Amino acid sequence: MKATAKVLAFGLVELAVFGLVLFLLAGTFDYWQAWVFLAVFALSTWIPTIYLQQANPDAHRRRKHAGPVAETRAVQKLLIACWYSSLAAMLLVSALDHRFGWSSVPAVVCLVGDVLVIVGLGVTSLVVIQNSFAASTVRVETGQELVSTGLYGLVRHPMYTGNVVTIVGFPLALGSYWGLVPVIPGLIVLIVRIRDEEKLLVEELDGYREYAQKARFRLVPHMW
Repeated sequence: MKATAKVLAFGLVELAVFGLVLFLLAGTFDYWQAWVFLAVFALSTWIPTIYLQQANPDAHRRRKHAGPVAETRAVQKLLIACWYSSLAAMLLVSALDHRFGWSSVPAVVCLVGDVLVIVGLGVTSLVVIQNSFAASTVRVETGQELVSTGLYGLVRHPMYTGNVVTIVGFPLALGSYWGLVPVIPGLIVLIVRIRDEEKLLVEELDGYREYAQKARFRLVPHMW
């Protein structure tokens, strides 16, 4: 119970800061899209986190260990810093869009964005459940085994697929078309990250080369 309470307490603080930044940039609390987005984001992250903490503490620890400092290789430190910057830009532009009225996004599109956020974060959580070595950093750990079933049978990097769905959903959920612009550099960063990560996996993870020949698609089935 203490661990769960700690997750919820940290999540509430994180959510409060997150929300405050959005509302300050938007210049108002009268921003229903942001309120719905925050509720969706909270439930889509808290529930899987609490489950994972109870069911697989090691996997939970790997997911928490994230960010440029956590990466062990210089190229990945730079890439993840660029990734976080693109995320920040999406939220910043989306909130400013609401403030200045640059976009006119129908409510149904905003709700579609919320659904994309739920699906994207859900896919990311399912990946960690199916592969407890799926971490936030690029590395191969001692004893790590190749996973080729479940979502890994569809694409080689299903966690990044979930990330893509999520970042497309962010701006739409917040009622912004202009917020989609920073999604483009975010996608480029993910593609470069995947290519670099695969070099490491081929060298250090047993069976990955053979798996890559069978699972042809990296990110999107039948596309790439």
